[in-house]
Amino acid sequence: MSSTTIQAIFDDDDVLLRAVKDLKAADYHIEEIFTPFPVHGLEKAAGLPNTRIAITAFIYGVIGFSFAVWMMNYMMVLDWPQNIGGKPSFTFAENMPAFVPIMFELTVFFAAHLMVITFYMRSKLWPFKKAENPDPRTTDDHFLLEVSTTDDVKALEDLLKTLNAKEIKTKA
Repeated sequence: MSSTTIQAIFDDDDVLLRAVKDLKAADYHIEEIFTPFPVHGLEKAAGLPNTRIAITAFIYGVIGFSFAVWMMNYMMVLDWPQNIGGKPSFTFAENMPAFVPIMFELTVFFAAHLMVITFYMRSKLWPFKKAENPDPRTTDDHFLLEVSTTDDVKALEDLLKTLNAKEIKTKA
């Protein structure tokens, strides 16, 4: 059986949220939701799993912190120790208070930059990639809901009309 995709356009985020909840309760599969701004609670209503992006941010921060400790120990203690302002340069522990700002900055630098790269790779956003937005109004003030079904298309269209969809388009 072939699957049919139906695109429903809404003009209010609360109506969209209620429609997503009702479609999930009716066991319809929502392919994609396009919104002009983040809608609070939409990810839970659509049944999306929690993100693991915070874990990667922590790992990237640890990598940045480790790099900062290694870099400062190598440059300021092992390679070319200097007497700057009378502070000793014999061990890393003696110089640690002076290194705290650098450790903090490199932790944030690595976490931020690697998170941007991770976001682009995960979202499959590459330079010069063509937009995949099915309706340009979703970048302004409309919300689009793509639902795929192999069942009765007319029943789904009727359900979307009762859920206050402003426009309904069918794609085979």
